[in-house]
Amino acid sequence: RAGELALAEMRRKHNAPLKLLCRLAAEAVLSSPSGVLPHRDIIGQLPGQVLRTSGGARLLLRRPSLDEYVLLMPRGPTIAYPKDISALLMMMDIHPGDTVLETGSGSGAMSLFLSRAVGPQGRVLSYEIRDDHHSLAKKNYRHWRSAWELGHVDKWPDNVEFILKDISTAAADMKSVTLDAVVLDMLNPQCALPVVHPSLKQGGVCAVYLANITQVVDLLDRIRSCKLPFLCERIIEVTHRNCDAAETNCSVPYIARPSHWQEAHSAFLTKLRKFRPLLS
Repeated sequence: RAGELALAEMRRKHNAPLKLLCRLAAEAVLSSPSGVLPHRDIIGQLPGQVLRTSGGARLLLRRPSLDEYVLLMPRGPTIAYPKDISALLMMMDIHPGDTVLETGSGSGAMSLFLSRAVGPQGRVLSYEIRDDHHSLAKKNYRHWRSAWELGHVDKWPDNVEFILKDISTAAADMKSVTLDAVVLDMLNPQCALPVVHPSLKQGGVCAVYLANITQVVDLLDRIRSCKLPFLCERIIEVTHRNCDAAETNCSVPYIARPSHWQEAHSAFLTKLRKFRPLLS
């Protein structure tokens, strides 16, 4: 339908598939390296249809998954990649109905996954200090929700509150909320911990996304020096390596081998657990 998001996938012999994301409109065209395809030829087709471009290339048309959308949507800052987001969600053990705080809305990738995880009865508070990032995150979230509702019976929950504010100045906001989990994606997360930890439930998890290990060391040093009630349970990085399976003309129909390309280091993920200090 017009207004929906469509993903066109072109298979290439020796490279990863080329994926193109578009929002369908009757008068628009999808441009690819091998020709164009009018949107009117896509509208009305069922997902999974293969169509040809003006240059004869075959495109597989379908709806994008959420991880594909966040990789292809407009972005300002670098997003948290889906491989890392899935690990962060497991760290925090989020359930439907939870209230989660996010600092660093960025382009809205984490916000979308949190929105799905907490469900219609849950709530996500997403703080961002930069106006351009704040606006882009809201726009990407709104575009996904509107496209989802055109192609699905159930509505995507409207459960993310985007807040343009420095989290280090939000102590008054935190007094009125109880948090089940916290995720920090910012340059200096140690500045946010004194503000958010009183609102985090006892035993709750604060997951921190940091680009380099020296930032992790600075974070842990601040927790120690300020005697904040957090225990560091894990520090991990997530890597994905694909495998290729190619057809052959000999007695063995397929040859499988590790791909030369992999999704390597993108961040260090730190799991902090709030504990109750022993009484002296």
